[in-house]
Amino acid sequence: MKTVAIMPIKLNNERLPGKNIKKFSDGTPLLHVMLNTLLSLQIDGTIDETYVFCSNPNIQEYLPKGIKWLSRPEFLDTQQAKCNDIIREFLKCVEADYYVLTAATSPFVSFKHIKDCIIHVHSGEYDSAFAAKKIQNFLWKNGKPENFSLDSAPRTQDMIPYYCELSTPYVFTRKVFEQFGGRTGENPYICECSEIECVDIDYPEDFALADIIYTQYLKEKHGGKELWEK
Repeated sequence: MKTVAIMPIKLNNERLPGKNIKKFSDGTPLLHVMLNTLLSLQIDGTIDETYVFCSNPNIQEYLPKGIKWLSRPEFLDTQQAKCNDIIREFLKCVEADYYVLTAATSPFVSFKHIKDCIIHVHSGEYDSAFAAKKIQNFLWKNGKPENFSLDSAPRTQDMIPYYCELSTPYVFTRKVFEQFGGRTGENPYICECSEIECVDIDYPEDFALADIIYTQYLKEKHGGKELWEK
C-alpha cells in the first residue's frame, strides 16, 4: 500500500510574497521545516514519497535531497483555484493508496502527530484524518453568543469543544476523494495539536512569530527537538 505526501507550492503569494521560500533568521527557507519532517517520515517508512507540486521549476533549488518536484498547471496558481482542484490534478499524475496533504505554512506540526494521522487511516478504522486546534471558549456570531447563554456562562473546561482544522496534515485515500470530492470523508480521525503546532503563516507578522519560535525556541533552546509534542 503506497503512501504519498504532497506539498502544493506557489511562488506568487499575494498576502506575503514568496512566503514559502522566505528564510528564517538562520537562513532556513520556510518550506524546509515541514519537508524535513516529511523526510523523517520517509526514513521511518511511514511515507513512501514526498512531492512538491509547483508550476515554477526554480523551486527545485530549494528542495532537500529526497524530495521530488512535480510540475503543475499554471492555472492552479490563480486566485480562482481551490485546494480540491490542486488535489485532483495531483491524483491524475501520482497513483497511490493514501495521500498526505501538507503545507509549508504550517511548519511546526510534529512528526508524532502527522504519523498518528497516517496510522489511524492505515488501520481502516477511519477513512481520513486531519490535525486540529481544540477550542473551548466563548464564541460569538452576528453579535450574539453562539455556544453559551449570557445569564449562564459555563466554565470553559465544561463547554462542548469545537475543532478548527489545520492545513497540515490531511490524510485521505483516493477512494475518499473520488467519493466525496474532498480531502475529508465521513469518518475522520481528528488529531488535537498544541498551540505551537497551530501556528499558520499568512501575513508578515505570522512569519515574524514563526521565526522567533523556530530560531529562539525550537532550534537554539531545545536543539531542534520536538519538545512541543504532547
